[in-house]
Amino acid sequence: MGYGARKDVELLKDEVSTVLSQVGLHLSESKTKICHIEEGFDFLGWHIQRRRQRGRDGKMAVYAYPSKKALLSVMTKVRSITRREKHRTLADLLRTLNPVLRGWCNYFYHGVSSNTFNYLDHFSWWRVVRWLRKRHLGLNWGTLHRRYLPAWEITDGKVEMFRPQKVSIIRYRYRGSKIPTPWTSKFGSPAVSLA
Repeated sequence: MGYGARKDVELLKDEVSTVLSQVGLHLSESKTKICHIEEGFDFLGWHIQRRRQRGRDGKMAVYAYPSKKALLSVMTKVRSITRREKHRTLADLLRTLNPVLRGWCNYFYHGVSSNTFNYLDHFSWWRVVRWLRKRHLGLNWGTLHRRYLPAWEITDGKVEMFRPQKVSIIRYRYRGSKIPTPWTSKFGSPAVSLA
């Protein structure tokens, strides 16, 4: 049997369906998608796709990016939080906004997310600046900048805005046998206890 043909994958899907039905589970037709890895697919907020590596003479690698749906979801939350009527002070706004941005970035900082974080940072920063300008209609840009945007960081003295662009990306690497486990002895063979 050849590998990679669509009919092979469909046979495998039927086989998996049979195995799952024996334990009372079933594959959801709406969520099960057969596609080539180079097309890419979305899974748990990630877009997983095989692409050419930059500067590696055509070598291919599989990358995981935050999906567009996940990005739109967090942008909708930021848009909702930064509505003018929801908060009385900048500190209240930042206390509500920061956990949303921090949580989203903590979920996605293991993938190829740097450009997405920069985009989200730019979007969030301008949403808060627009909130400030609408909140303080009588202030000119210079006063607003001096009071709330020192060094272009949004702060209220005590609370500072979380900046997604400053989150460092930490990619997972294969560690294999370097992962310590309690089941191996110091000689490398599995420890056996007969007690």
